[in-house]
Amino acid sequence: MDVITKTELPLKLFSRGKVRDTYELPDGNLLMVASDRLSAFDVVFPDGIPYKGTVLSEISLFWFERLKGIVDNHLVSTEIPSGLPPYLKRRSMVVKRAKPVKLECVVRGYLAGSGLKEYNQSGTVCGISLPAGLKNSSKLPQPIFTPSTKEEVGSHDINVNDEEGREIVGAETYDKVKELSLRLYSAAVDYARTRGIILADTKFEFGMHDGKIILIDEVLTPDSSRYWPADKYKEGQNQPSYDKQFVRDYLEAIRWEKKPPAPRLPAEVMQKTTEKYIEAYEKITGKKFAR
Repeated sequence: MDVITKTELPLKLFSRGKVRDTYELPDGNLLMVASDRLSAFDVVFPDGIPYKGTVLSEISLFWFERLKGIVDNHLVSTEIPSGLPPYLKRRSMVVKRAKPVKLECVVRGYLAGSGLKEYNQSGTVCGISLPAGLKNSSKLPQPIFTPSTKEEVGSHDINVNDEEGREIVGAETYDKVKELSLRLYSAAVDYARTRGIILADTKFEFGMHDGKIILIDEVLTPDSSRYWPADKYKEGQNQPSYDKQFVRDYLEAIRWEKKPPAPRLPAEVMQKTTEKYIEAYEKITGKKFAR
């Protein structure tokens, strides 16, 4: 399978993100294509990860179907419009054109990543006070909603509290996406548990379409979520995860300064990352990934 790091389609480009290229379709919908691009520490790398875009799309499709009873989503079809290249199959979806809610809707159920760093300094995560005595990877007393602003590619998102979030998107919209995010996370956690996985945290994105809030972008993929194998979970340490951890570990080992340009990645690191993404798909869906 070819590694796709950039698409050039005979359609008007709507946006090009870290991973996805989105195009305008004549009927008013959008074509969202998941490339094999890799970003780490907010920098996009020159090397793509084989099968990554396909895994991300197929995991999102699985969750869109599973969670549609909680909130509608932007999926219209997985059929590729005629006249477009066959490599788009399995990595693309036709979606409704929604007006994005300008927040990254993050839900955390465990203490990890930037949340752990902040907790160790101040006993808070995104300004939310937590009990004393929590450790690396501790389960939180209850999931917390820690939204951030949506910044341009290459910029770090900025955490906001409830008051700031209501100012940015309006109180009614903010309260609705907060409620939906916590419900979606809870449902996903319960399902993941049956598959032997801990969903430590995740990020949702929402949009307005026909006056309703719907789920957009990707959902509960290894790019937007921290998944840990439940049988290896041990509080007080970093957990093995189903994502690009091999890449992060390599970059830390070579002491890369986390600024462009990104270094080339060894074949072994890319291969291990591919296998981890495919393992995530198979763990989550219970299906064999078709290569």
